Amino acid sequence: MQQDSNDPSSLPLQRFLAARPKPRAEESCEFCGAAIFENHSHLVNIEKRGLLCVCRPCYLLFTREGAAGGNYKAVPERYQFLPNMVLNEAQWDELQIPVGIAFFFFNTSLGRMLAFYPSPAGATESLLPLETWGEWVKRNAALASISADVEALLVQNVKRSGKFESFIVPIDACYELVGRIRRSWKGFDGGEEAWREINDFFARLRRQSQSNSAEENSL
Repeated sequence: MQQDSNDPSSLPLQRFLAARPKPRAEESCEFCGAAIFENHSHLVNIEKRGLLCVCRPCYLLFTREGAAGGNYKAVPERYQFLPNMVLNEAQWDELQIPVGIAFFFFNTSLGRMLAFYPSPAGATESLLPLETWGEWVKRNAALASISADVEALLVQNVKRSGKFESFIVPIDACYELVGRIRRSWKGFDGGEEAWREINDFFARLRRQSQSNSAEENSL
C-alpha cells in the first residue's frame, strides 16, 4: 500500500561544497536572510518534515545536539558506501516497492521508520512493516549509526537484478534524486535522460563515499 507524501523535491537541494561560487540574489538563508550560495547547507524542520536552505553560520549553530530544543537539525555531510549490506530479492519484494530505488529514515515526530521511493509524481511513501527495519539492523550493524531525521539508507536494486547498492547519505541527497527523476522522467520506463540522471547521481555517491573514506583514513 502506498500513499503520496508532501513533496519537498521542488526545494533547491544542492549540497554545500568547498568551492564557494558567487551567491545568486534570489537565494537567501531561511533563518537570517543572508545571501546564500547555490551549493549550500540544509536544516530539517522536525515537526513539519521540511528542509530549510541556510547559510553556513546558521547551519553550524544547529550541529550541536539539542540546539533550538531539538526542533531543527543540521543535515550531516556523510556519504558511506555499504558494500557488505545483507539484502536479497525476497527481502526487497516484501516492501512492495514498484521501482528499484528506495530510501529509509527514522522520523522522530512520528516515532517510526519511513520508506520512500522516487516517482514521476515525487517522493511516494511505502508502508514499512515494523519488524522489517529491526531485522535489517540485526544483519547490518552500520544501519544503527544512521542519525534520525537527517540521514537515510539509500538502496538501488541495480536493474532489478537482485544486485543491490546501498549507501548512508544525507537526507537532502535523497530528495535531490527525487527532484532529478521528477524533472526528467518520460513515458513508462523513464527514457534515456532520466536514467542518465540516475546513473550520474549514483556515480557521484560512489566518488563522495570514496572521498569521505580517504579523509577518515588520513586522520
